[in-house]
Amino acid sequence: MIVCSCNCLTDAQVRESCTRAEGAARSTFEVYKCLGCSPKCGTCARTIRKIMDETLGRSTSASACGACPVAVDSQCGAAKIADALNAAIEPLPVGAALTAAE
Repeated sequence: MIVCSCNCLTDAQVRESCTRAEGAARSTFEVYKCLGCSPKCGTCARTIRKIMDETLGRSTSASACGACPVAVDSQCGAAKIADALNAAIEPLPVGAALTAAE
């Protein structure tokens, strides 16, 4: 099954990258690196993490260990941080030019 449309990665490739004898992936970034690509849109990251957790026999719940203070089932910590940053940044008016801060 295709799990990453941007890089055409399959679940079998993800599983194989986690079970290599040498250089086995232990994070989603390492999966991309092992497979010679990089994340594009990021939509597949949760699916890749779930496949890794299943393959390695790890807990699939982000809040299961309590190590991540912002982990919730409906939204990952990174998404919460991005939402907070976007809410704090004032949008530029339409047609405004970007200039370097002095």
